[in-house]
Amino acid sequence: MPETITSPKNPNVQKVKRLQGNAKFRKESSEFVVEGVRLIEEVIKAGWGIRNLFYTDTLPGRGKDIIESFQNTTTSINLVSSHVMKVMSDTKSPAGILALVEKSALPFPEVIDFLLILDQIRDPGNLGTILRTAAAAGVQAVLTIQGTVDTFSPKVIRSGMGAQFRIPIQDGTWGEISSKIKQLQLQVLVASPKGEKSYFKADYTQPLALVIGGEADGASADAIRIADSQVRIPMSGEIESLNAAIAAGILLFEIARQREKSR
Repeated sequence: MPETITSPKNPNVQKVKRLQGNAKFRKESSEFVVEGVRLIEEVIKAGWGIRNLFYTDTLPGRGKDIIESFQNTTTSINLVSSHVMKVMSDTKSPAGILALVEKSALPFPEVIDFLLILDQIRDPGNLGTILRTAAAAGVQAVLTIQGTVDTFSPKVIRSGMGAQFRIPIQDGTWGEISSKIKQLQLQVLVASPKGEKSYFKADYTQPLALVIGGEADGASADAIRIADSQVRIPMSGEIESLNAAIAAGILLFEIARQREKSR
């Protein structure tokens, strides 16, 4: 059995802590942290490289299977004490296994007819939920605008449930995104409470890019500027807006419904 890491000052432990809390460091090192058996299994299924595995001796069966499968590979495997795992973990109740993963840039498809643009989504839970919903609805790629939370932050990874490993995601400026939209010849629809058209009445069967705005201010002026149209979700009573993830789910699956119906 390997020697157990018992000191939080261990360099590997310190690196994991820094990756958990620092988006800039994640970007510079092209690495991020994944916790728990299920999410690490998703990493493996997607074929992303695992550089380090950390586990405790109380790890249950499926987790031990993961450790065993990496025994004769170049992945560094580290047994840690429960105390050290708590220090490394971003959760209150660590799952007993944690992976340091090499970020892979999934290629954008050459032809796209269903693109999602996220405009300053700042809540990690919302972002992860939107990415998970996008994967389920058949979105082919995602573009994020500066001001959107890091898609590989711990909370986004957990709430996304592995969506980041399946959908190409790129950051960009509005200038870069405008050029890409023109290149792909996509109609741009912006979700907005002030939209001139109810989302029930919009046609989503043509190639399109859907813009979902941030929780506080909605779609930015830059998003409105490139929009071909704005769609709203009609609401009763005095409610003015919906949670960004809820709104995204409603619109994404209406797009999927219309396209399924038109086949």
